[in-house]
Amino acid sequence: MLTSDQWSTIRALVAWLDAQNGRSEQETTLRILKLTEEAGEVAQAWIGVQGQNPRKGVTHDRGDVADELVDVIVTAAVALASITGDPAAHLDAKLAKIAARSQAVDA
Repeated sequence: MLTSDQWSTIRALVAWLDAQNGRSEQETTLRILKLTEEAGEVAQAWIGVQGQNPRKGVTHDRGDVADELVDVIVTAAVALASITGDPAAHLDAKLAKIAARSQAVDA
């Protein structure tokens, strides 16, 4: 799903985080929990697109939501690369399983 260049960037981000924060169980936990924060930002942006908060009105556009979704993808990839030696293979294998399940439902 991600290109080799994108995985290189993810590995560089992991190396940068490792250099800054180490890779203890606590640090790994925080990288995983960061996903929750990023998902919340997606929700906030979508609420802003819908103008759901009458006090604020429309505060975001679909581009903002797309940016937040990319943050979720990158954060997930960093977390994945922090816990497995071959995140690309793990992603590919899992994606294939998900695709097979969806095809089985259609059959």
